[in-house]
Amino acid sequence: MSKKNPYSLAATLKRGIITENPTLVQTLGMCPSLAISTSVINGLGMGLSVTVILICSNVIISLLRKLIPDRIRIAAYITIIAGFVMAIEMLLKAYLPDISASLGIFIPLIVVNCIILARAEAFASKNTVYRSFKDGLATGLGFTFALVIISAIRELLGSGKLLGFPVLGASYPDATLFLMAPGAFLVLGFVVAVFRKLNTKKEGK
Repeated sequence: MSKKNPYSLAATLKRGIITENPTLVQTLGMCPSLAISTSVINGLGMGLSVTVILICSNVIISLLRKLIPDRIRIAAYITIIAGFVMAIEMLLKAYLPDISASLGIFIPLIVVNCIILARAEAFASKNTVYRSFKDGLATGLGFTFALVIISAIRELLGSGKLLGFPVLGASYPDATLFLMAPGAFLVLGFVVAVFRKLNTKKEGK
């Protein structure tokens, strides 16, 4: 029986979204996960922004990995990431101003997002462009997946809405706790616990 290719698109997506999810398994990127996850729109906006930056920075770092001196590699990675963050920030301000305003300071802070720097150092700097592209895509989608789940629960319980549309009816008493910091920690802890439990069951099988 032939072994599965660990670098295939399917295997990479499974790692990034499920078995090595950056937020729900590795507990990286906690600040945006807690701060902007008050609505699904915010979660999607941040998740997709990080995904695009991950893909672009991974590809460029992989292309330049043999040219960047080892002693300045982290500074070089941050500079590359910062360039893509600035581009995304300007695009959001130009074409999606409402989302840009909602995400606020957390867009520029993507520069120091440990998920992006970790993938640059651990993967893109050691692998081919195509593998780095797939890794950036999978990791970004995993981050987006986590943000959307957390955001959906907080928005639904906090305001009775999803994507801004009423779901639980006018009689639902808004539990604003879930739109505040304590609610963010509660939801994150619950989602992480459930996700890890499901992953453990799959590994056992």
